[in-house]
Amino acid sequence: MKLQLIDILILLTYLASMIFIGFYMRKKAKVNKENYLMGGKKLPWYMLGLSDASDMFDISGTMWMVSLCFVYGLKSIWIPWLWPSFNQVFMMMFLSRWLRRSNANTGAEWLNTRFGVEGSGVKASQIIVIAFALLSCFGFLAYGFVGLGKFVEIFIPWNTVKDFIPFNIPAKYIPHFYGVIFTLIATFYSVLGGMHSIVLGDVIKYAIMTVGCIAIAIIAMYYLDGKTLNLPSGWDNPFFGWNLDLDWTTIIPEVNKKIESDGFSVFGLFFSMMLLKGIFASLAGPAPNYDMQKVLSTKSPKEASKMTGFVSIILLPIRYSMIVGLTVLALLYYDQLNVKDPTGNYDFELLLPGTINAFMPVGILGIVLTGLMGAFMGTFSGTLNAAQAYIVNDIYLKFINPNASSKSTIGMNYIVGVVVVLIGIILGFMATSVNDILQWIVGGLYGGYVAANCLKWYWWRFNANGFFWGMTAGIVAALIMPYLTTGLPLYWWPLLFVISMLASIIGTYSAPPTDLEVLKKFYSTVRPWGFWQPILVAVQTENPDFQPNKNFGLDMFNVVIGIIAQLCLTLLPMYFVLGMNLPLLIDILLMIVVIVILKRTWWDKLED
Repeated sequence: MKLQLIDILILLTYLASMIFIGFYMRKKAKVNKENYLMGGKKLPWYMLGLSDASDMFDISGTMWMVSLCFVYGLKSIWIPWLWPSFNQVFMMMFLSRWLRRSNANTGAEWLNTRFGVEGSGVKASQIIVIAFALLSCFGFLAYGFVGLGKFVEIFIPWNTVKDFIPFNIPAKYIPHFYGVIFTLIATFYSVLGGMHSIVLGDVIKYAIMTVGCIAIAIIAMYYLDGKTLNLPSGWDNPFFGWNLDLDWTTIIPEVNKKIESDGFSVFGLFFSMMLLKGIFASLAGPAPNYDMQKVLSTKSPKEASKMTGFVSIILLPIRYSMIVGLTVLALLYYDQLNVKDPTGNYDFELLLPGTINAFMPVGILGIVLTGLMGAFMGTFSGTLNAAQAYIVNDIYLKFINPNASSKSTIGMNYIVGVVVVLIGIILGFMATSVNDILQWIVGGLYGGYVAANCLKWYWWRFNANGFFWGMTAGIVAALIMPYLTTGLPLYWWPLLFVISMLASIIGTYSAPPTDLEVLKKFYSTVRPWGFWQPILVAVQTENPDFQPNKNFGLDMFNVVIGIIAQLCLTLLPMYFVLGMNLPLLIDILLMIVVIVILKRTWWDKLED
């Protein structure tokens, strides 16, 4: 199906509205640095939560998740634990409040509340977290860039536009060319309007995306009515054993090659590694990206928790309505879809754009296409904003021009935004697969992040020197590991974790403890649980009425219940669209039970 006039008009109207928003919010964003980067910390929690969910609804990730659902069926709900997706549960239960109590503007600035502004390793610790933040931001920009290009190529075939391009582009770089065009539009409104522009754009995009996702689910159910899907045994069961045991040989043989190349055949081992890595990564708190920036932009710690909890509720049912809907259509009509890239290789990430192009009616196609374009722009703008915050707030204003006026600061934000985008585009040209970038980010780079960032919350003796050496060792190991070994980056994670943990501990004991006054202020303000006994004694000496945080058991109980709720939210649209009525009923009843529990054990106990 080709784009019709109404589809094109819907897309052009959206793009024009984003440009208008950039101009409209420009004046508000220019008031000061905090207004530009954080929305003045005055935006309501539900708006920030919707914006955060909207940023997570990215086009590249959705392409990847449709390919996973097609290949692995309901077992695919576990694979996003690579991020790990359940880190949102840890954040909503306690970490978002801890983070927001700092009242910082970035993760690097937050380190001042933990380690102070002077002392061994303080400046180095800030530099290394800035380096990590920028590496992850550049990685995510490249990740989104590649996915967008693949998506657009389906709807705007190169043969229809190549005669209007005054230069030749090799086949493998056609997606990248499309990526550049739409990246420039996203850059415009993001750089001009700052956080205000980003949040308003995300709200509009989410509304469009919701209509598109529900339409896809309805269309899939219409096509599925009266038909039976030809599936391997176990595809429609979310539970699994040690081995995956999905055999596509007699149905779609090339899918077996996909499973083999992914490295997920021994699913029990893969799941164990995901769970182990995921727990530590979640305990480490949010990585320094758009997710952290949204938490720091909330009005209060209590609203930070509400915002993070709201993300899963509004993201998962809507997103998975699209994922399972497109999967059903792809399974029914696989022989009509072209899942080969321009070089002739099978690429199951093309299932999403191919299915949309083949089965969406006029008007709905325009809405879905606009929503997914907006998904790219939302994720891109949130990531870009985070990169700007670190470069301007933690490099320019600290080391280059501490006395910069608001006008100079906003001008530097514009310049930095353009430079960051150019670097992201260059990295995008170096990448060929969404999955490759994703695996490196979540399995490699984040593996080097975990150890030091766990210790900073839960161990009083951990200092800036330990943070610097732990992060440095982890990041360096993550960068060189691809050249020393093969296989899934996830399987490198234990080694990366051990290297980073050893470096953290050795670095910590090579320098004196953090200043006692800094530790007392941090502990009494943030109020974490963990190994803080000496600091607790010091605080209670001055304030006998101070009570330590004794909520470890309750927080962990809530985390388990929250993860169950998150899985139920994920399965809800899948069971509904597939017409699996009994599992759907069980899922709904289980959700009601966990909601009642969390109302009493979490919501009613929220405090600043």
